[in-house]
Amino acid sequence: MTLFLNLFLIVFLGMSQKVVFAHEEESHQAQIEEKFNAGKLILEHVGDAHDWHIAGHFSIPLPIIIYSQAGLDVFLSSKFEHGHAAYHSEKTNLTYKLIDNKVIAVNDDGSANEELTASLYDISITKNVAAIFVTVILLCWAFISIAKKYTNNPGKAPKGLQSFVEPIILFIRDDVAKASIGEKHYKRFMPYLLTIFFFILINNLFGLIPIIPGGANLTGSISVTLTLACFTLILTTISANRHYWHHIFAMPGVPSWVLIILTPIEILGFFLRPFVLMVRLFANITAGHIIALSFFCLIFIFGEMHPGAGFGFSLFSTAFTVFMMFLELLVAFIQAYVFTLLSAVYLGAAVEEPHHHEEAHAH
Repeated sequence: MTLFLNLFLIVFLGMSQKVVFAHEEESHQAQIEEKFNAGKLILEHVGDAHDWHIAGHFSIPLPIIIYSQAGLDVFLSSKFEHGHAAYHSEKTNLTYKLIDNKVIAVNDDGSANEELTASLYDISITKNVAAIFVTVILLCWAFISIAKKYTNNPGKAPKGLQSFVEPIILFIRDDVAKASIGEKHYKRFMPYLLTIFFFILINNLFGLIPIIPGGANLTGSISVTLTLACFTLILTTISANRHYWHHIFAMPGVPSWVLIILTPIEILGFFLRPFVLMVRLFANITAGHIIALSFFCLIFIFGEMHPGAGFGFSLFSTAFTVFMMFLELLVAFIQAYVFTLLSAVYLGAAVEEPHHHEEAHAH
């Protein structure tokens, strides 16, 4: 489904590019004044926004929620007219404008008021926030309905969505949780591991769909991956036993003078683990989108040089984009698995029994 939607988008935009070429002579001067900006298009697609783009100039406006000393302002992002207009609030007597997807306060003459902007608290529902709500609703609906099927039909063969999800749950349980955490402790971490796996997987797949409810690059947002990594860090910290902390601050069997060197390294490693989780997911998902979009933008770049060049390169670009879609589908599953596996490894180290530490040092 994702692949067909992307192919449809490629063909549609390719046809629209052909129409642009047909009117090239009439609008040559306008094209000189406003060249195609590939970098801007790519950053807009991989970044967050205050509206959910559908097609052309049509988008779904999202709520803008701004709190300041003057009070709370709530209005739709359509008031900004895609950044071309300012919005004046009668309630707080403040004027806002959208610059580079950031809401700022402006003076009466339209200039930015940096002092007032710094005091604003922007808690707006952006595209990524809306995507989180969609994911949460979808996950709750899916797993509540699956749980009801298990309750109402005990011992029966799974059907429909249940048959698709059950092998994944068993895989996370047997090959990730049990293998990394152990038989004794894995059960209490299963809800967390399943949640982050399916949350990351669904949003990775949604990021490949060009139309709503897809189109939001949620797992390609550093703030989202940072939050997920912090969850793993917090859970590891509160679950760790005293032997884990003893291993970090004063490894058994190691001379005191060596601990002066090793202890800071162990403490640094404790914080580097969630950092690796954050960067790995963010970089892999964002890189895939940027590469695909870059080759797609080459159609328009060559098209500005000559219509034939744009059309000729579109064949190669379409083939490469199809290849990237297959690759990103694979990456979507791999990155969800890797994040879950590493989280399980960190949790397993935190609850490891004392004799395991002793055996590790003996070897």
